[in-house]
Amino acid sequence: MLLLVLPLLLFALITWQVVADGPLVGVDERLSGVLVVPDRASELLADLGNVEVAVPVLALAAAVAAWRGRAAGADRWWLPAAAAAGAMVLVPVLVAPLKAWTDRPGTPAVPPAVGYYPSGHTATAVVAYGAAALLLLPLLRSAAARRTLVLLCSALVLGASYGLVRRGYHWPLDVVASWCLGTVLLAGLYRVVSGSSRRTSAGTPSPRTGPS
Repeated sequence: MLLLVLPLLLFALITWQVVADGPLVGVDERLSGVLVVPDRASELLADLGNVEVAVPVLALAAAVAAWRGRAAGADRWWLPAAAAAGAMVLVPVLVAPLKAWTDRPGTPAVPPAVGYYPSGHTATAVVAYGAAALLLLPLLRSAAARRTLVLLCSALVLGASYGLVRRGYHWPLDVVASWCLGTVLLAGLYRVVSGSSRRTSAGTPSPRTGPS
């Protein structure tokens, strides 16, 4: 419940501040002025949030998870992969109306325009790389491999987020708000994946004792 309630409350607070041009917006703009230094490295990091980069990573993880689940004889081997795809589809469904409603202008580093809140690239990175980790974690046996996967996916999300702010593509609050949205979507996906893993484990025959 905390993974749902706290991000939603934080997202509501940030959105209220953006719409009302509250004090947090002033802090956000000053922080952006300090952080923005457009360069090639930040542009490359920001590209980690592109659909063309992030979605194929999720698609590969979903294919591996579905294949392994089917090979293991899981009842609904397709469900985790389908849920991950659904979470990815919800990103533009949620982000696009919010961009139109908040109508937030961009930073001085980008051409004059509106619709920068929340960050679609950040939400894409959070859901794509986070969902990939959730799908692959049950397939890894060693704690070291699971830790490595989580660290790698976290680094990709943080790298994209840092690049978007550093390059000036987004204000910091745009990125934080998308972290909140992505966390809510991943919490729902986690319930599906963990439930599927428990059902698969309970139904897997043991080589020594027969059905568990």
